[in-house]
Amino acid sequence: QVQLVESGGGLVQAGGSLQLSCAASGRTFDEYAMAWFRQASGKEREFAARISRSGRIKYYADSVKGRFTISRDNAKNTVYLQMNNLKPGDTAVYYCAADRSPLVHTLIPEYDYWGQGTQVTVSS
Repeated sequence: QVQLVESGGGLVQAGGSLQLSCAASGRTFDEYAMAWFRQASGKEREFAARISRSGRIKYYADSVKGRFTISRDNAKNTVYLQMNNLKPGDTAVYYCAADRSPLVHTLIPEYDYWGQGTQVTVSS
């Protein structure tokens, strides 16, 4: 079982940066690929980034590619999302999720565990 808790959200001006963290409980963190999703007000939750169990393979949505970087520290049971050059369109609640499958997944039903989210607001 994996319990996920996000942190690091807040208010930032356009062009600024934030780093989100997702802390996982349990001793099986390194058995899960991890991902970040986001949900803007009035919109569906969408995939943002995924990282493999080892951290060697990363996959990004086109909307964040080149600006966001996902990483993980398995010794600390933590996954990160470094967000640079933030835009107002990045404003959303950001969720981390865990997936036992080694295949790349970008859809909500494909993930086994979810955090409760952290708000990111980008002002113009």
